[in-house]
Amino acid sequence: MKLVRLIANLGYGSRKQVSAMFREGRITDADGEVLYADDKAEHAAIRIDGEPLDPPAGLTLMLHKPLGTTCSTKDPGRIVYDLLPPRFRLRAPLLSTVGRLDRDTSGLLLMTDDGQLLHRVVSPKSQLHKVYEATMAEDLRGDEAGIFASGTLMLESETTPLAPAALEVVDARHARLTLSEGRYHQARRMFAAVGNHVQALHRSRIGGLGLGELAAGEWRVLGEDDLARLFSC
Repeated sequence: MKLVRLIANLGYGSRKQVSAMFREGRITDADGEVLYADDKAEHAAIRIDGEPLDPPAGLTLMLHKPLGTTCSTKDPGRIVYDLLPPRFRLRAPLLSTVGRLDRDTSGLLLMTDDGQLLHRVVSPKSQLHKVYEATMAEDLRGDEAGIFASGTLMLESETTPLAPAALEVVDARHARLTLSEGRYHQARRMFAAVGNHVQALHRSRIGGLGLGELAAGEWRVLGEDDLARLFSC
């Protein structure tokens, strides 16, 4: 792939804008030697204004989504892309969220431009467990774990019962819910089905991957070891 196209696809600008960057001498190799548009160079050796290029296509990252942000590219409020470098929104292929967390849910969100990985994560066949920490409006009754694990719970307006889910009671109003599927607002609707209301919801884990020390609004690129951990559970 020609360097102009490579850099444009990473969101640094249009091909015309990237060509201008070459003419201005802003694109160099790791030793500071100016590169030209028809040069050949390894991705890892290219610098723009002295900084390494963003990761190539196949990028996957994890984001600690804060409350009040939406998983959308177009929204009048704050969106998750606002937490990333602006050029990430312009990458080709598109950097997409892997599933969604609603505005009022915080926690672990994956984003990738790898279509095969995205489909593998969201596919029901993968049965990739997702763990949610829920704060309830009312005390738990005590029978929720059995109901959720039964595989017979029906959500309103649906015709197929939910797959069995695991509920761990932390205290009277806090619970840890592990799901193997991802229906619309599933965690909130499950608690509503047993007469309670979720006041706060936080996704702490997907598969074998947790947030670690990432604070709300922070993100990091995932490596091969991270992706292996993701599918290890």
